[in-house]
Amino acid sequence: MGTTRFIFAGAAALCMLASSALADDMTGMVTRIDRLNGTISIQQTQKGTVGTSAGGAGALQEYKTKDAAMLDAVHAGDRVTYSATDTNGTGTLTKLQKQ
Repeated sequence: MGTTRFIFAGAAALCMLASSALADDMTGMVTRIDRLNGTISIQQTQKGTVGTSAGGAGALQEYKTKDAAMLDAVHAGDRVTYSATDTNGTGTLTKLQKQ
């Protein structure tokens, strides 16, 4: 019983961290644009220097776009600043700006 509670508590903590990470402005690199599905994949870059890997690459996330203009504003390989919200487990870009 104790192990089950520990697992559920860990999962809840991860969910809270993931949702709070989506609220702040983040930086990353566009890796893929899917115009048919209206999605953009972004490789998040690590902030700071403590504990970062040599490549400095973070998680790869796929986001739905708020509008079709976002799909045309960037290309694969562009470095971007972005904000996203999490709606029912699906990330949606609310702001996307090329650096």
